[in-house]
Amino acid sequence: MEQEKIRAVIMRGGTSKGVFLREEDLPKDKDKRDKIILKIFGSPDVRQIDGLGGADPLTSKVAIIGPSSRPDADVDYTFGQVSYVEPIIDYSGNCGNISSGVGPFAIDEGLVRVEEPYTTVKVHNTNTNSILIERVPVVKGKAKVLGNYKIDGVPGTGAEISIDFSQTAGAKTGKLLPTGNVKDKIQITGLGELEVSIVDAANPMAFVKASDLGLRGTETPEEIDSNQKILSILEEIRSKAAQIIGMVDDWRNAKVKSPAFPMVAFVAPASDYKDFTSGREVKEEEVDFLSRLMFMQIMHKTYAGTGTICTGAAARIDGTVVNEVMKEKHRGKDSVLRIGHPAGIITIDAYASYEEGKWNLKKAVIGRTARRIMDGYCYIPKER
Repeated sequence: MEQEKIRAVIMRGGTSKGVFLREEDLPKDKDKRDKIILKIFGSPDVRQIDGLGGADPLTSKVAIIGPSSRPDADVDYTFGQVSYVEPIIDYSGNCGNISSGVGPFAIDEGLVRVEEPYTTVKVHNTNTNSILIERVPVVKGKAKVLGNYKIDGVPGTGAEISIDFSQTAGAKTGKLLPTGNVKDKIQITGLGELEVSIVDAANPMAFVKASDLGLRGTETPEEIDSNQKILSILEEIRSKAAQIIGMVDDWRNAKVKSPAFPMVAFVAPASDYKDFTSGREVKEEEVDFLSRLMFMQIMHKTYAGTGTICTGAAARIDGTVVNEVMKEKHRGKDSVLRIGHPAGIITIDAYASYEEGKWNLKKAVIGRTARRIMDGYCYIPKER
């Protein structure tokens, strides 16, 4: 046989899409495993024409699922961001949207004991060594798909999957505030000194005010992705944050060594803007603040799930740049936050409290939908 076949499932999780693989079907050697995954995706190639990748950061993601290595979890889940420009898979962080597919996958694959009408799946994310608790609706022994829950950035509706990320504070650095500060100052080429808030919940992120970059906060992906100057500034902010929190030794290497994480976002006070996918006007009163998230050196077309967790946590910490741009009435409150992103609104039920000299994340719950699109075998050429 000139080709070998590997079991594969394509799932949409939230506003992302990925290839879900069983750990037992892959080599234990990491280098050999990654070579196979790159072949599955057709990487590196900007079109990923010879594989399953979708030639977009939101559709070039892999989830590897296996038996739990921890007694407090049901399954292990490893996330990988598969590059289509370099032969690289970035395992330095997690994807919250793809995470929403893990519970349904585990149920449908028979990896957990199923209960109706809801099954709770405890997921050990190996990237961050943290536990996600997923509450998945079940019907006739399988993860439910149909429902009335709507998430912006995905057509139609689906069955709501609730994911509790409250145990992911300090996921990468061990601290909710990696530097110990709610704001830090960094030097950026052409701008000088800039205020940045670095927060680590689900994944580390760096936040800046849109106004400090000469931006409105309502920009569309096309506006940002076509502006090479602002792309360079945002990548420098991200890269220097990566060095500050120890993810790279030299910020100049961050684009290669850690291209996905930390993420960077620019935030602004609530205002009217248009959903770039449909033209629907999002009103100022519908959101608590605006955020535009960068992912893999371009703007995220919606908003990352882990980015939502981290943004929600940052919004609840007094003095961060996110907290400062938020509507006054919601600062420090225990209520659902509404984040305005390019394709609409994403909500998070988040709360943080200041205890014994430090900030603690007490609640971080988001709702997502997920759907199995295809299952079967993926064929890859054998090595000559």
